[in-house]
Amino acid sequence: MMKRELIKHIDSIHTTPMGVDRIKKNLRLDDSIDAVKYCIDIINNDESKVELIGKNYYVKYKNMIITVNKYSFTIITAHISK
Repeated sequence: MMKRELIKHIDSIHTTPMGVDRIKKNLRLDDSIDAVKYCIDIINNDESKVELIGKNYYVKYKNMIITVNKYSFTIITAHISK
């Protein structure tokens, strides 16, 4: 299962400073919120679903989608689905 594989590497999940800004903007998060921790909490949530397409994991939860690179475990972006 894809989710187990992603959770196995949960300590490696990170993003760049630009990624933090993008996540906060796209998910409308307050500046005081740790964007990486927020995404990790969603990945760990029992209700989130993980799909692997090409080189990226797509974590879907409620109306959000978080994109994580399969090889580097970098959070590329997160957004509200339309």
